[in-house]
Amino acid sequence: MRLEIGEINIKDVRFGEKCEIIDNILFINKEELINLIDDDHFESVDIDIAKPGEETRITPVKDVIEPRVKVDEDLGMFPGVINHVKTVGSGRTHVLKGSAVITCGKIVGFQEGIIDMSGPGAEFTPFSKLNNVVMVCNQKEGIESHSIEKAVRLAGLTVADYLGKLGKNIEPDNIETYETLPLLKQAEQYSDLPKVGYVYMLQTQGLMHDTYVYGADAKHLIPTLLYPTEVMDGAILSGNCVSACDKNTTYHHLNNPVIKHLYKQHGKEINFMGVIITNETVFLQDKERSSDTVAKLTEYLGLDGVIITQEGFGNPDTDLIMNCKKVEAKGIDTVILTDEYAGRDGASQSLADADQAADAVVTAGNANELIELPPMKKIIGMLDYVDNIAGGFDGSLREDGSILAEIQVITGATNELGFNKLTARTY
Repeated sequence: MRLEIGEINIKDVRFGEKCEIIDNILFINKEELINLIDDDHFESVDIDIAKPGEETRITPVKDVIEPRVKVDEDLGMFPGVINHVKTVGSGRTHVLKGSAVITCGKIVGFQEGIIDMSGPGAEFTPFSKLNNVVMVCNQKEGIESHSIEKAVRLAGLTVADYLGKLGKNIEPDNIETYETLPLLKQAEQYSDLPKVGYVYMLQTQGLMHDTYVYGADAKHLIPTLLYPTEVMDGAILSGNCVSACDKNTTYHHLNNPVIKHLYKQHGKEINFMGVIITNETVFLQDKERSSDTVAKLTEYLGLDGVIITQEGFGNPDTDLIMNCKKVEAKGIDTVILTDEYAGRDGASQSLADADQAADAVVTAGNANELIELPPMKKIIGMLDYVDNIAGGFDGSLREDGSILAEIQVITGATNELGFNKLTARTY
């Protein structure tokens, strides 16, 4: 598959008479966007704007989505959810680079997060650098949490799809091309280079811990092979409420840095063969099935090396280590990418599981470290739940609006794809 990604660099976002892009400025009309959302789960929906450097706090954050559009007439973004199920990963896609749609509102699950647009918290999240269109979805009383999660998810994707289409006929500022050949041809193209694959673990631990692949709940899938460009083109969407710090939002899936870096080395140091997606299940039998299949696929593809990333912590640590040791047992070198929950002093065991086979580890930081977030002039969403979210505690929210909490409250702080600034080295 060959995918061209055309980047339209969005310099600013402003309210306007209608939704349009003029001179790389995204103008949005609040009523125009609100009218897209016809859902009786909501008491009301509001639209706001958050820009880099502003004294603005967005919370509780549910998802972050990058507006995109397929230029081809018969294809659409977010297939199987917003548009018909058709294979993506080829053709031309235009991206409103530097912008995002953020969904937030009354807390659905305790593992939701905070995005600060300035101050110390802004340094821990990539989304503080974007021009954000923020949707505040105020739910009706008495509706179950999983129904609200779905309604908010669909609302965010609908708005992102709508804004993405504004860039369909605009000439991009930059075009990047990515290509992976059919398997045997790809193996032949760079036959002298080590064949490397990517095992992409998706959060699927149950209700509100879901990830969707072409609209299908990934907890019901067995590990399967995807072209890397399918991931970059919207085949995988977030639908979970795991801890904010290491949750893969839809934005993370669309901009997976592991895939991008493997493409950078493709044809130079490695032969990037493809992506194996797998789930993170709850029961041992399911974990055995998935990890056995992952190891079988890496062997079948004739890989020399594998990178494995996980999403979440605790229970998924078992899936991570099972994948690692079973792939290593096939004689294939592995590197795992994870984050740590090592206590506020960093002295506790970092993962819930371990094995000698996991001897090459990249860490995205310790989520238990404390941070003090100063009060902000503007709050988009609401603060009254802060003490109860993952990483908060009784007294986290102070009377002046400042917050003392673990960095796991910050969306993307220890993202296990490496889409963050934290790591550690062994000397």
